[in-house]
Amino acid sequence: YKRQVSTQSTWGFSLGTNGCPMASSAPLLFKKWSSSEVDVSDLSLQDYISKKSVFMPHSAARYKKRFRKSRCPIVERLTNAIMYHGRNNGKKMMACRHIRSTFEIIALVTDQNPIQVVVDAVAKCGPREDSTRVGTAGVVRRQSVDVSPLRRVNTAIALITIGAREASFRTIKSFPECLADEIMNAAKGSSNSYAIKKKDEIERVAQANR
Repeated sequence: YKRQVSTQSTWGFSLGTNGCPMASSAPLLFKKWSSSEVDVSDLSLQDYISKKSVFMPHSAARYKKRFRKSRCPIVERLTNAIMYHGRNNGKKMMACRHIRSTFEIIALVTDQNPIQVVVDAVAKCGPREDSTRVGTAGVVRRQSVDVSPLRRVNTAIALITIGAREASFRTIKSFPECLADEIMNAAKGSSNSYAIKKKDEIERVAQANR
């Protein structure tokens, strides 16, 4: 009688012949999805969208210093952006549950890696041009400016979560369903997405102020 040895660990990565984790295997998000084959199509955002492999979007790491947030996995940044509006502050386990449910819905509907769908959505939702206030001695006017890649990522994540939060307020749909709809519409560039509509509005105002 020969005992069967499982080649898959409970954490979602492959095991070697001795039962130890293989060095080459990367962790799978929620034991299901790999971020190793995720591709960032926008060249300017490749350094600011982190594809780091994690088991859960809850690393408890510190990204306090300037620009360090760009090293934070993009899924964890999305998780953190959910925890807003007082009553949700600090409830990261709840946010992780919502992200897991959202990813399950995206995987079922699109038949794609949900991490790839999120990356595509973030790349398409960040405004490339914005307007700022310029003026001295009471004379103020708006001037259009280019937006840095990091700010594009920050704004995209904020717009996606705000859109999902507003869509789920006082409706029968759950938050994960609204977030999944928002991410999928944003990844397609659809005008049904709150984030895409806001991005177009910001760019239109900036174009008028050139």
